[in-house]
Amino acid sequence: MDQFLAAAAMLADPDLIVVIAISCFFGLFVGAVPGLTATMATALLVPFTFFMEPLAAVSAIVACTAMAITAGDIPGCLIRVPGTPASAAYTDETYAMTRKGLAAQALGSSLVSSVIGGLFGAVVLMLAAPALASVALGFSAFEYFWLAMIGLSCAAFVASADPLRGILALLIGLFVATVGMDSVSGAQRFTFGSTALTGGLSFVPAMIGLFAVAEILRALLTGEARRPFAQPQQVQGVFHGVGRLMMRYWKNNLRGSILGTAIGALPGAGGDIAAWMSYAMARKFSKTPEKFGTGHVEGVIEAGASNNAGLSGAWIPALVFGIPGDAVTAIAVGVLIMQGLNPGPRLFTTQAATLYAIYMVFILANLLLIPLGWMAIRMARPILSVPRPQLMAAILLFCVVGSFAINNSMLDIGVMLGFGVVGLLLGRVGVPVAPVILGMVLGPLVEQNLLAAMVIADGRIMGFFERPVAAGLGVAAILVWTLPVVFALCRRRRVRMSAASG
Repeated sequence: MDQFLAAAAMLADPDLIVVIAISCFFGLFVGAVPGLTATMATALLVPFTFFMEPLAAVSAIVACTAMAITAGDIPGCLIRVPGTPASAAYTDETYAMTRKGLAAQALGSSLVSSVIGGLFGAVVLMLAAPALASVALGFSAFEYFWLAMIGLSCAAFVASADPLRGILALLIGLFVATVGMDSVSGAQRFTFGSTALTGGLSFVPAMIGLFAVAEILRALLTGEARRPFAQPQQVQGVFHGVGRLMMRYWKNNLRGSILGTAIGALPGAGGDIAAWMSYAMARKFSKTPEKFGTGHVEGVIEAGASNNAGLSGAWIPALVFGIPGDAVTAIAVGVLIMQGLNPGPRLFTTQAATLYAIYMVFILANLLLIPLGWMAIRMARPILSVPRPQLMAAILLFCVVGSFAINNSMLDIGVMLGFGVVGLLLGRVGVPVAPVILGMVLGPLVEQNLLAAMVIADGRIMGFFERPVAAGLGVAAILVWTLPVVFALCRRRRVRMSAASG
């Protein structure tokens, strides 16, 4: 109770409330503009978080992403252009409802189900994270090494339809993480004699380049930056009849919330994959699957709930183990580390009041979605009236200033631009960007725990399997690596057998 009261007092700080409010409006704007993702919104916020207290920095990220994920439904519903990748799963469904004159029902249902899913995920985070942290206090370098390896493997296999491309993106991130001085031997790696690179490549400019600059370059090269947005009609009566729909489809809300939280906690997955899986599950278990794709609200409710539930679920491994669940929490882990709050189980004992305050921010941000989401729906026309050239120029200015402000170094601007080109090229060949960020964040964790474990085990490989939990995690990691290969070989064998029999 003392920690709870201390957290409530921290949350009552007027400066913190102002930060949350500004982050909410920023997230709503970025999410409602097609092409500007929630991850980009978070990346653009990061330079400002260095001038905030740790709680304010994390609160800004939580509030911004919660708003951006939900606001991405607005352009998808009204003009069939999803604002964020997580909204793409049911964009055709909501747009079909708009053509049937049910835009208000689609947006209202999506908004309320997102709030329900977000609150469900926040409650699971509050209950599961401390319990996992108490178990993780007994972890050694062996367990952390295997956990990080599982996180990296899941990120590679889940983040892309083609696992090889996911692995390539992950290896790029791991390579970038090796640049600089080795923390154990002190040897310089890939610095090419430059003292500016001995500390490694700065995480924030690289992240801004991969997510924001790459998107600007893509829009310029495709000509999209010069095309105006379509202008939607004004939406009235957003919440009319939504209560009855929530009661009618309560199973969809519950199923989407559970699946979203579970998928969100899986490293590399996040709300994007959770939304697609929830929409597919809604169709599979529906009594009227033939209505899907024609403007049916059932799939919208389930996928909408999974969106924000996945956002909360991704914070569970991030706070407990320092292993991000998605690109947004990878950015958040980087911010926490730079703020002096190393994610991990000890955070729950040394900074318990701060964590309680973060939980409250999750609940507050989701509750604020109701009035602010309604306002964003009503302001869809003004938001989509912003000229794209001026918008892209303003975002690029934020990128440059934010990257320079980290270390007051022109090198960071070069890093930002270089990674912007890398992000553009990766997108051109279908390689996902999120595993790159996860590799950059988890690379040092893997390396440090591997070296520490090798010293403890005196170089013996079997030493990694002598502790019961480490052995279980090690077997799980090996299964993650081998099962996709086994399944691929089985599929190839069945194809050959069917071809031979035919």
